[in-house]
Amino acid sequence: MLIHGGDIYRQDVELDFSVNGNPCGVPAGVKEALHRAVDQCWHYPDPEAEELRGKLAERLQVSKENLLVGNGASELFPAIMRAIAPRKTVIPVPSFGGYEYAVSARTGDNFYYPLREENGFALTEEILSVLDDQTELLFLAQPNNPVGNLMGEPLLGRVLDHCLEKGIWVVLDECFLALCPEGEARSFVHRLHVYPNVLVVRAFTKTFAMPGVRLGYVVCSDTELLTRVRRQLAEWNVSIPAQAAGIAALEEKTYLQESVGQIRLWREQLAAGLEALGFRVYSGEANFVFFKWEQEQAQGYLYRALLERKILIRDCSNYRGLDAGYYRAAVRTKEENDRLLQALQEIVQEIV
Repeated sequence: MLIHGGDIYRQDVELDFSVNGNPCGVPAGVKEALHRAVDQCWHYPDPEAEELRGKLAERLQVSKENLLVGNGASELFPAIMRAIAPRKTVIPVPSFGGYEYAVSARTGDNFYYPLREENGFALTEEILSVLDDQTELLFLAQPNNPVGNLMGEPLLGRVLDHCLEKGIWVVLDECFLALCPEGEARSFVHRLHVYPNVLVVRAFTKTFAMPGVRLGYVVCSDTELLTRVRRQLAEWNVSIPAQAAGIAALEEKTYLQESVGQIRLWREQLAAGLEALGFRVYSGEANFVFFKWEQEQAQGYLYRALLERKILIRDCSNYRGLDAGYYRAAVRTKEENDRLLQALQEIVQEIV
């Protein structure tokens, strides 16, 4: 079992709930742009992604000098780590496994701050007590993965104010935020001029349902730091098709707004269905649902039972801070979610 979801290449899978993409699918304009880009593939891609960064800067209302694009957010996290080379990094857990992979890119102390189940695995003000003078970098996810919960604005502001005062860099992962209700309004991108120590990382991958294309970006008001991060990346790290797909995605007018409304409805239906079957569903707003099965027969039992039915979910037992019985399922269409719930009902009935 991989540290991430999406291992459809070594499994017999018909429905993949292990990867949290936009269930509305790739926008038609993005598909067309990818097809057109094939004829340009005999060129090297623009190493500066000038047109994409310009369109993105216009969309976000920031300077394009404050933008750096990458081959997915997963390429950017290790590059940031190598550029900053922090002596001590704090990571709240459970959280995205890619942060731990990123810190392996350099030597230093890592402090894994445990999020408590009694608090719904939500961050609290206690985090401030571990952000001491030795801390040089903090990873935060908004929303968190795998739980899907969001930090309230007051707490996020206090944490970032504390980090600014202490001189702590903050990597704020907003890869799923655009798919949450009012997600764009909650983005921290528009406040980075006040917080030069914050790097916001986002991705087209989840928002526009194109993880196979690999396209992410980081926004930061410290251009000198972005230059250092850029030196950690390959020269032509973002392909011509990826750049074309990103430009086309930014031209979508209604896709994102319609997606958020649809995901919210499908999420509510999926969460309610899981609760009706006896699963404990944790509070969240992201395009995935985090839940626990108290009746877990053995580690990964539910995962294996669903896989026998050609359905793949994310077994979260290999997240730091979690053990057997915790799972995450992406929100998909109503018909697909109903198929998952029907399979789960069969499995639950088998052991009652």
